[in-house]
Amino acid sequence: MNPNKPKLWTKDFIVSSIVNFFLILIFYLLMVTIAAYAVEEYDATTSEAGLVTGIFIIGTLIGRLVIGRTINRIGRKRTLVIGLSLFTLTTLFYFVNLGLSFLLINRLLHGMTLGMASTAAGTIVAQIIPMTRKGEGIGYFSMSATMATAFGPFIGLFMSQRTSYEVIFGLCLALGVISLIISLFVEVPPIKEIPASAETKGFKLSNFLEPKAVPIALITLAVSFCYASVLSFINFYAIEIDLVDTASVFFVVYAAAVLISRPFTGRLMDLKGANYVMYPAFLVFALGLFLLSTADSSVTLLLSGALIGFGFGNMQSTTQAVAVKLTPPHRMGLATSTFFIFMDAGLGFGPYILGFIIPLTGYSTMYVIVAFVALAAAFLYYFLHGKKEHAQKESIYMH
Repeated sequence: MNPNKPKLWTKDFIVSSIVNFFLILIFYLLMVTIAAYAVEEYDATTSEAGLVTGIFIIGTLIGRLVIGRTINRIGRKRTLVIGLSLFTLTTLFYFVNLGLSFLLINRLLHGMTLGMASTAAGTIVAQIIPMTRKGEGIGYFSMSATMATAFGPFIGLFMSQRTSYEVIFGLCLALGVISLIISLFVEVPPIKEIPASAETKGFKLSNFLEPKAVPIALITLAVSFCYASVLSFINFYAIEIDLVDTASVFFVVYAAAVLISRPFTGRLMDLKGANYVMYPAFLVFALGLFLLSTADSSVTLLLSGALIGFGFGNMQSTTQAVAVKLTPPHRMGLATSTFFIFMDAGLGFGPYILGFIIPLTGYSTMYVIVAFVALAAAFLYYFLHGKKEHAQKESIYMH
């Protein structure tokens, strides 16, 4: 242990990571159960049930856009506490049956509060991680979201087969209350005085998005679009290839691959730079998607899950770390929300766009297509960020 190495695992870092884990867990747990709930309780049509699921992500995007701009004015901890209070309140409204329209409005509001609270948690973490350990720290922090991505659908499907929807909503409410209580113990250091030039009035795009974070966020959009094909259609594909039981373990294998690799890739980014993580990750991600397209056994399906975890899982944390590193401290909230806006857009609109492709190609060919999109994103990365980072490293060595 290096005694001079700045501390990463502080109380505030751990609490923020737990809050983020619970938020994303609730999001995915409801994501896999709410459509069936809408059909069973409200006689919703398939398209209405799809809207009940998807409107949450629209709400999240709105929440992130609004809060990225105002988080410094409200205060980072206060934003987190207000966001979690409203998140818990809207979770409570799932117990109120006032028809499908009320459920849709509540899903939109619930998404907005998640956008608000998770952006605040991500911004606080980006602020408290020491600069020399940004890649490693954000890698560990985003592991909380990765684990939630695996366990949320798993718990949701497990509970929906064995309990009532009231019990599912009760668990979500309990986790929301726990998050709210522990968030009160987070201490956020004040940020240095914000430059007067940074306080801009009126409608400007830079008030809602961080321009320095947009190029790397575009890469996040591209790879999230590819990952959406897995998240949304793996169950349908598994039915087609008769591997339904294996598919339930797919995301657990994905999470395990991320948990194993994140500590190393985060440190590698801090020591060598993002390029050393990103280029191999593009290749492994594309390979995982291609392998998924050929899956004819449990071993092939789970191996593709591991490769996708090593690939996309590490790109997700690396691009987030890059977005934060490129940005001045007073605009970290905007950089964090910009990153998540582009990621949510990829995950949210991806299934909609791919829904037009699948009837023409089938699932297997669709996964081949997204594998090529992942490879194309590597070239896009080179022009948007990789080339610039390589040039900076070269100039450092020259001097």
